[in-house]
Amino acid sequence: MDPLARRDDEPDIIPAKKLLGKVSGLFVAAGDGFETAAVESLDLTFDGIPGDFHCGATRRSGGREPWYPRGTEIRNERQVSIVSPEELRRIARAMELGEIKAEWIGANIVLDGIADLSMLPSGTLLFFRNGVTIKVDAQNGPCRVAGKLVAERARMADPEAGALLFPKAAKRLRGLVAWVEKPGRLALGEDVSVRLPEQWIYRT
Repeated sequence: MDPLARRDDEPDIIPAKKLLGKVSGLFVAAGDGFETAAVESLDLTFDGIPGDFHCGATRRSGGREPWYPRGTEIRNERQVSIVSPEELRRIARAMELGEIKAEWIGANIVLDGIADLSMLPSGTLLFFRNGVTIKVDAQNGPCRVAGKLVAERARMADPEAGALLFPKAAKRLRGLVAWVEKPGRLALGEDVSVRLPEQWIYRT
């Protein structure tokens, strides 16, 4: 038997690859809530975006981390929220809305040119032309809090129904959460090299 031969039950391995995109929107949540406002540039530190609602090296656990008591201090892997304009349009169509703006759901960065942005795997690295590096943690799970703001901003007749519809319409389309690996300044129009890691499905 060849000791280097693959077993039939081994995970399928997908090679690493590179993609190219462009920054088409930058936003910051400078108030007490998560809704963001457009800016021309962002200065990122190891804590994220200074002054932003999600800035910090750590954060408090919530409903997404049921394995901890609510309010437990944990590492902040949600420093930056990234969305795709194409996916926002898909969510809007599913909710029968004319549009959903990135700032309504607290996005910090809008990236053009990356198909199925929300499906980029954990560990994907985003290398921005001017030197910033951001590392993807995971998909950003849609929630009713964001859904309620979408319903209000879109002037839906029934905001509560809109809040309930958003998590269904935005499932696997709500973008990514990420953290700053290498700080610096982001600018509108900046190119980004997206480097996906080797992927595999663990079945055992």
